Amino acid sequence: MQSVDDTDTALAGVERARAALAGVVAIPVTPFTAQGAVDWDRHGALLRRLVDAGITAVTPNGNTGEFYTLTPAEARRAAENTIKEVGEHATVIVGVGLDTAAAIAAASHARDCGAHLVMVHQPVHPYISGEGWTEYHRTIAEAVPELGVVLYIRDARVTGEQIARLGELCPNVIGIKYSVPDPVRFASVAHDAGRERFVWLAGLAELSAPGYFVLGASGFTSGLANVAPVIAVEMHQMLAANDYRGALGIWDLIRPFEQLRAADAAADNVSVVKEALAQLGLCRRDVRPPSRTLPNGVRDHIESILANWGARWQF
Repeated sequence: MQSVDDTDTALAGVERARAALAGVVAIPVTPFTAQGAVDWDRHGALLRRLVDAGITAVTPNGNTGEFYTLTPAEARRAAENTIKEVGEHATVIVGVGLDTAAAIAAASHARDCGAHLVMVHQPVHPYISGEGWTEYHRTIAEAVPELGVVLYIRDARVTGEQIARLGELCPNVIGIKYSVPDPVRFASVAHDAGRERFVWLAGLAELSAPGYFVLGASGFTSGLANVAPVIAVEMHQMLAANDYRGALGIWDLIRPFEQLRAADAAADNVSVVKEALAQLGLCRRDVRPPSRTLPNGVRDHIESILANWGARWQF
């Protein structure tokens, strides 16, 4: 039987986790060496740079971290290295997914090495039923009741009623990274699931954040934060203060960069971020297939964007 002190500690941990989600959740890149291995020294340096700039939540093994190209051993080490480097100063939300057994193993590893939450990637199975979606997430969440769980939703078929039901079954499901590009759909799903029951994240990053904040989001995920964390932090501060005019000023400046990432069904999403980091001298531009390194014309465009940002921010 859980003691009163244990219950109070668990509740305090949940509240800290909810507060961390209501901010900028950076999705760090996974830098590679010239030989194609993970560059763990640079991985740590990039993480520290995020936290030093004011980022308070990070998700190793997210899509900007090329989760689907990492080996299981690399993904485990990414979680371990993140906790070692910044776990005392930021909330660590480890990405897990793939088949149910692999997701549970990764979530259990994250718990054991000191992570604060896990984010369950959208299922990649070609045939997903509503009941199966609920069962997949329930099984993972129940395996790690000590951890907060964030759902990553990219499928417009997932309903608010399904999310609400999962929340009833699993109290540790506390956050929703909503990445369906439909503000009306988002508002309806959040209403039906419970705007206050869950912390809602604008999962399509800064360009979607202003509209989604109006409709109930209180945080957003960011790949751009790898390049210019000060921009992401400043935009969130403005949105949290209901300064939408100021936030839209930032939106105008970052739109060309984010549009490059979103083009062609986000084919170059990570490549654009790593190219910018390479131009800043922070890591190599290398990505793993099926991503690609960028042609010279796109590289030149990124160079001009960084120069434009540099007139306002130091990064």
